[in-house]
Amino acid sequence: MLTFVSAVHNDGRRLWLVRHGESTWNGLGLIQGHADGPVLTEKGRSQSLDVAPHLPSGAVEAIYTSDLGRAQETAAFVGSALGLPVNSHGALRERCFGVLEGRPLSELDSARSGIRDQKVIDATARPVGGESLDDLYWRVGRFVEWLRDQAHSGDVVAVTHGGTIRALRAYCAGEPMLGRRWDEVPNGSLWNVRPPAVAHATNC
Repeated sequence: MLTFVSAVHNDGRRLWLVRHGESTWNGLGLIQGHADGPVLTEKGRSQSLDVAPHLPSGAVEAIYTSDLGRAQETAAFVGSALGLPVNSHGALRERCFGVLEGRPLSELDSARSGIRDQKVIDATARPVGGESLDDLYWRVGRFVEWLRDQAHSGDVVAVTHGGTIRALRAYCAGEPMLGRRWDEVPNGSLWNVRPPAVAHATNC
């Protein structure tokens, strides 16, 4: 049984979430997931450059990124602009779509995605060889809990992916994926959340 309680947040410290810039596979309408073939397009590089001025440079203490190439490319632009090193963390990867990776987005139906009409209707649904939304939720939760134990007193930037950002926002709010609105998270977009000061969810 999954049990959720309200999140208790750190005072003032924020986690800034950046979705990577447009990739070649975004442009082709292909399912990416853990595939590491996609790279940034010219538009994606421009989006990555545009993100940094909107971050509070004096407040940001650390940058973490997914270990997938499209996110690392974006993070390199952000790190250069802020004058900070970039650290990779595998928990920030996109949701794994298994056998569907590299296939057209039209093949990702609600029975395998768990999403219909921009709402999560089944957080346990998964493609063959892939992750469910609940799997993604608990994976990104491990990153948030790990981050709490690091010696950061300032803001942190995480350069990651659309599904991962949605899961991070849910986790930091202390809300489950089931029933959550699947809103738009454009390439190069910026979001911020407040990480919980203590673990707020249990899987029992």
